[in-house]
Amino acid sequence: MEEIKLAPPPRRGGSRTRRVRGIIFLKDVAALGLTAFGGPQAHMAMMLRLLVAKRRYLTAAELLEITALCQILPGPTSTQTVTAIGFRLGGPNLAYLTLLVWMLPAVSIMTLAGLTMSYLDKEQVARLVQYVQPIAVGFVAYSAYRVSEKVIQTKTSVALMVGAAILAYTFQLPWTLPLLLLVGGLITTFRYRKMPVQHDKLPLQVEWSNFILWLGVLIAAALLGSYTRLLPVRLFENFYRNGSLVFGGGQVLAPLLFTEFVEAKKYLTPQEFLSGLGLVQAVPGPNFSFAAYIGSLAMRQAGNGVSGQVLGALAGAAGIFMPGTLLIFFLIRFWDRLKQYRVVKASLEGINAVSAGLVCAATFLLYHPLPDTPVNLILVAVTFLLLLWEKIPSYAIVGAGLIAGMIW
Repeated sequence: MEEIKLAPPPRRGGSRTRRVRGIIFLKDVAALGLTAFGGPQAHMAMMLRLLVAKRRYLTAAELLEITALCQILPGPTSTQTVTAIGFRLGGPNLAYLTLLVWMLPAVSIMTLAGLTMSYLDKEQVARLVQYVQPIAVGFVAYSAYRVSEKVIQTKTSVALMVGAAILAYTFQLPWTLPLLLLVGGLITTFRYRKMPVQHDKLPLQVEWSNFILWLGVLIAAALLGSYTRLLPVRLFENFYRNGSLVFGGGQVLAPLLFTEFVEAKKYLTPQEFLSGLGLVQAVPGPNFSFAAYIGSLAMRQAGNGVSGQVLGALAGAAGIFMPGTLLIFFLIRFWDRLKQYRVVKASLEGINAVSAGLVCAATFLLYHPLPDTPVNLILVAVTFLLLLWEKIPSYAIVGAGLIAGMIW
């Protein structure tokens, strides 16, 4: 793709021009939030078409580099990418507005899905989503295949992936998965000598404010949740912690959330979890909006009705999106100098390999609650093959599952 260079801002009326440009950018982000189906890869294609080729907010090379940077951070890649673009165009204020506009459609839809799941008759819901649940497992199986295909390049990566999958499947505890990610990164750090040496390194200058804010919120939320025992506060802390440790996007998020909120805390049933995981595939925007669905269902036990569940959805959404946003604000300021170091590059091999293992384990963990019937097995396999074919969009597959549930 031909590189498109940004035109310099005009000298007169500069602040007004930037303000108008910011408004136009937010409208473009809203359009993406309402139409960007298919996950980070599809989001990238739409950003290239709208933000680069049409609007020329940045070049294709700049967009790809920002995306690569976001992929090595915990959190939702597409969300961090579009937020980082807003940061470059208009600073923190535009970046926060960008985040809000981007996530609002998906979070609203998934909050509504959580409320609907709570107040519909259980048998009606079960019939409606009976085919969406195995379809969701097919999506996870496809994600495991794609992630493994991209990041598994060495024997060490294979060993880490297999070991992580076995341990994650065996020890279904909330702290197991983050620990595996950290250990995986530490193991491959010792392979840094195999990375190419970059000479003439620039001195590293770090602005710590956003990192301190990220860490401060993490500690404060944990202490406040432990002291008050209020469920919305604890939900925020749970999602904030998970959002701070999820490398690899929504594929790795699913097993983390299943382990904590279904297996450990039992805020929702495996069937409800799978139903939401399938529905989020048919929703535009970030897959991390799944947190709003879980937060809404988790608040049912508080007995505060619809308002309480909406509060739970907001706590889940805020918790899952905030850490990645703060971290990208922190890292983008000095990334060009940090990536000169071989240790940083080497650790990513282990983190990515463990992430692939977690998604592989999630495929089996999520299938277990389903009835072991030929229909469910066929639906998992057909979903996997359709996604591999890449001709039918994900929302069409989920929509077909919902229609089938309504008919039968």
